[in-house]
Amino acid sequence: MGIEENVGNVVNKGKDLYEQNKDKIAEAVKSEQAEDISDKVLDGVADFAKKIAPGAADKIDEIRDQADKAVGNE
Repeated sequence: MGIEENVGNVVNKGKDLYEQNKDKIAEAVKSEQAEDISDKVLDGVADFAKKIAPGAADKIDEIRDQADKAVGNE
């Protein structure tokens, strides 16, 4: 077995696992726990970015809010 074949097998197994569990994965991403964690991470990144580029605070908040809508349940 070559490296490419091994990698291909791993990728295919990953795809299969995703397909078997995609409903559970989607539920986890939209959970309250994911919301809490993502809020903390996004707030930290946004605060750091504002320290580096204080003139872009409004744009940073806009990007943070858009990212927040993609993860969690709020």
